[in-house]
Amino acid sequence: MVTIGVYGFDGESFLQRLRHADVRLLLDVRQRRGVRGPEYAWANSRRLQEALSRARIAYEHHRELAPTTELRQLQYAEDDRRGVGKRSRRELAAEYTRRYTTEILDRADLAPIVSALPSSGIAALLCVERDPEACHRSLIAERLTEQHHVTFEHLCPW
Repeated sequence: MVTIGVYGFDGESFLQRLRHADVRLLLDVRQRRGVRGPEYAWANSRRLQEALSRARIAYEHHRELAPTTELRQLQYAEDDRRGVGKRSRRELAAEYTRRYTTEILDRADLAPIVSALPSSGIAALLCVERDPEACHRSLIAERLTEQHHVTFEHLCPW
């Protein structure tokens, strides 16, 4: 499996990166499937799903793995305290990580995701942050590795 964010890509480079990695299934783990700003309009749910369909990449939304609004606000408050912008964050707040793990991951059954992985090609976890360490998708990847021995590569725009 791989993980990928939206920031740092344009629509075409995002699809090229997925194709190069042989991604056949994209698992969207965002709560809200829109991204602000015209440069990221391609990543809004409808447009993204249309582009993935043309590229023959299946799409699934796993809202149960998305952080709640309250958890996102907790992370934003820590970003503000550190003077870091959401798009330039490099790591998650310790309290966010703790609460996301106990409130979301510990309650999630990841077995259906593992059993639905494509038999050829690979699957990708999608959220918005450029750096996987700044995003809950890295926590999901870590849990899948621990519990299901799934290995990951993080796809970045560089």
